Amino acid sequence: SLSELQDKVEVLFDERLVPHVFANNEHDLYFMQGYVTAKHRLWQMEFISYVAAGRLSEIFGERGLAHDRTQRKMGVLYAAENAVKETEKDTLTKRVTNAYTEGVNAYIKQLAPKDYPLEYKIFDYAPEAWTPLKTALVLKYMAQDLAMRTDDVPLTNVLEKYGKGVINELFPQGSRYQSPIIPKNTKYDFKRLPIPKVPKDVSYLPTPKPEKKTNKPISYLNPDEQKENNGSNNWAISAEKSITNYPMLANDPHLSLNLPSIWFEIQLVGPKINVYGVSVVGTPCVAIGFNQEIAWGVTNVDADVQDWYKIKFQDSTRKTYFHDKKWKNTTTRNEVIKIRNGQNIVEKVIYTHHGPIVAHLQDSALARKNRVPIDAALRWTGHDASNELLAFYKLNRAHNYEDYRKAIAFFMVPAQNFIFADVHKDIAITPNGKFPLKWRGQGRFVLDGTNPEHDWQGWIPQVQNPHVKNPERGYVSSGNQFPTDSLYPYYLHWRFVRYDRGARINERLDSMKNASVDSMRSVQNDAFGVLPREVLPKLLAYAAQKKWSPNEQKALDALKKWQYHYNAQEIAPTIFSSWWGNLVEAIWGDEFDNASTRFPVNDRTLELVMAGDSLGKRWFDNVKTSDKKETLADLVLDAFSKTIRDLETATSTKEAGKIATWANHRNSAVQHLLRIPAFSVLNIQSNGDRSTVNAMDFGNHGPSWRMIVALGRVPKAYGIFPGGQSGN
Repeated sequence: SLSELQDKVEVLFDERLVPHVFANNEHDLYFMQGYVTAKHRLWQMEFISYVAAGRLSEIFGERGLAHDRTQRKMGVLYAAENAVKETEKDTLTKRVTNAYTEGVNAYIKQLAPKDYPLEYKIFDYAPEAWTPLKTALVLKYMAQDLAMRTDDVPLTNVLEKYGKGVINELFPQGSRYQSPIIPKNTKYDFKRLPIPKVPKDVSYLPTPKPEKKTNKPISYLNPDEQKENNGSNNWAISAEKSITNYPMLANDPHLSLNLPSIWFEIQLVGPKINVYGVSVVGTPCVAIGFNQEIAWGVTNVDADVQDWYKIKFQDSTRKTYFHDKKWKNTTTRNEVIKIRNGQNIVEKVIYTHHGPIVAHLQDSALARKNRVPIDAALRWTGHDASNELLAFYKLNRAHNYEDYRKAIAFFMVPAQNFIFADVHKDIAITPNGKFPLKWRGQGRFVLDGTNPEHDWQGWIPQVQNPHVKNPERGYVSSGNQFPTDSLYPYYLHWRFVRYDRGARINERLDSMKNASVDSMRSVQNDAFGVLPREVLPKLLAYAAQKKWSPNEQKALDALKKWQYHYNAQEIAPTIFSSWWGNLVEAIWGDEFDNASTRFPVNDRTLELVMAGDSLGKRWFDNVKTSDKKETLADLVLDAFSKTIRDLETATSTKEAGKIATWANHRNSAVQHLLRIPAFSVLNIQSNGDRSTVNAMDFGNHGPSWRMIVALGRVPKAYGIFPGGQSGN
């Protein structure tokens, strides 16, 4: 009995604890969504809002301070505040968010301290009232995870060290291996906006020159970790490819696998709405799902929507900066960080028209960890006002392709590949978001904050974002590869994370006929490696030139028999993965490092290895050895020897010649958000690799939700996610 409800509401929980909410009005529908989500996920949803806002010091004391300073300086709280203002301008989303907030708070009010979720008791604190700002913070947390990555700084270091020629050779814009999301040779029927001209001062880029050994410190900093594993898959097949004579749609977003899960499964039924799928915990509506007429899903676009601008300050006060031939005033946000059992700290964050200054000289540790240049301003689409909830609200009620296109126009950040299918037998995909209108290559390197020609010059019109409807091949798909070929007139990014997953999905769908739900499931579970199929025969040919020890020969024999599937109980994937990793390190580790620069892209490495010494001779030679000119064969053979030594040393049994199976070597896990081992599931025995469609990765990264929807007169859908509904 809840006094806030306006009418009777029925909530049915099925055997998997999924709530099916039936309400007679919109207020009660979203009120109840907030209530039942809090009932199962209260600690998690609030903790994520603390993470995003930079408030961990309030729970953990000074241990949380470094994280909190980073979040405040990156402007995540500022971004969420802008989102709340935008959401409240729209009466629909304001009403929905307020109802959801009321529901969460109704649940909190009835909790006695003895009933708090366990994590509150372990760390001795209590839940506070939910607010629309907390919902915005959860969405910005997702945006930060998916759309706040950049290579500007490490590429700038490569440029300074080697020059423009090496950039063009090893970090090309594009890849011959790509099978783009929008089919090749798609023509774009719109009048394009004028592309901004490349500024004259971009000729500052150095010409190629030999490397000089120097102890000169590198001026930009980069973290140890390259965040290149976030990904996802989605596809939809046409009615002609389907055994049901209706389209089918599949989606599996790849994120950190945590307990509890970021997703909460739910059905919402009310006036003019009957939608089922998953919500992002802490936010209303359904983010990925289906209704009686349409289905939709998302994968990350990874467009370049974050740039760094080197700022020229007038003096050490940083009250004025030089831009467009004049001095302009900065603004300051005083970020108050409360520290448990300690004194509050006021972090003064300086903003330019680009965005916040994230690191000064005293913040060198922060800079190294977060790939942040000193005294540079961060320009990020996530800081701009947007209302992604309106996109979800409209998608939940959409009837057809036109409704889908209108709905996603409101979704700005993080940019997502929105895939679509409907009962009217249309399929489509749109790499969608708010994309800056850039000159080609703008933002690959740290930009000049004094020159207005380096500023973002406008936006690609949303209707001109790449998209395709009902292509001739009979399917649409994405796996985080390049969105388009060179016919698309606008610049989105110089590189996209992977080519192999997208290529494998398209390979499977090309040959598919009379597809069933099981056909879709088999693709989601596909653990076939495109990379080893390409390169392993080449590596084995080099290995045949040498006589090996009995244990090394056993490993080679296992590779010769391998069918390129990353199966959990095989050792061949372990050997290949380690061999390839050691070879990549041998090729690039002497010239590049992941602390200040980055290795060349995977596609280019593969291209050089396949071409051999004729193309990559310069890079195969180890510059740290003066008595020898190494060839690719030398590196391949040495990398294999190192692989077997390392694997035999690492095996838990210490048995000579014993190599860990793939699942044991990969050691995937679903970890509790606080990394408490007893609350985690460790060493998961599953197939797949980061490069396969079944993208199980080292550590805790992989498919966070899997959904297949078979559209028809009555839609049938299947879903599964690690961890389940309960936060307990």
